[in-house]
Amino acid sequence: MTLFSKIYDRVLGWSRHRHAQWYLGGLSFAESSFFPIPPDVMLAPMSLARPERAWHFALITTLTSVVGGMFGYLIGLFAFEMIEPLLQSAGYWHHYEKAVAWFEQWGFWAVFLAGFSPIPYKIFTISAGALGMSFLPFLLASAVGRGARFYLVAGLMRWGGGRMGKTLRLYIDRIGW
Repeated sequence: MTLFSKIYDRVLGWSRHRHAQWYLGGLSFAESSFFPIPPDVMLAPMSLARPERAWHFALITTLTSVVGGMFGYLIGLFAFEMIEPLLQSAGYWHHYEKAVAWFEQWGFWAVFLAGFSPIPYKIFTISAGALGMSFLPFLLASAVGRGARFYLVAGLMRWGGGRMGKTLRLYIDRIGW
């Protein structure tokens, strides 16, 4: 199935748009609290298209993701009862239960790991709020985890250039799934 390669091609076109960094910031914010598509799908092509701006794009992605994570935290803190049925119907409930178990065992490190890895970060932002995790450690774990991830993606694209773009295009459907 070529779903992700079609999305990749479309996003590559968007990455050259004059408002692309605003789209990147919006996507990054939304993904951290409620939207299912990770910002990497825009960050990578934008960093390939304009490698001299890769660090700038990583900064935008990191900052807006952390702010989106703060929004997710507030959702969990003040509106969890309202979104609980949505988590169940959208198939995220088992992720939520796993996040709760991870928080009980690892706390700060659970948020850091979720921020860096492809685990649905939004589940951890909402869970952190719902469980009343201390805000400052949550913020620190989010900033470090998300920053490490997005700077790594931007750096790989900047460093690999056209060669990385061809490799990414070749494997994008496997990576996406």
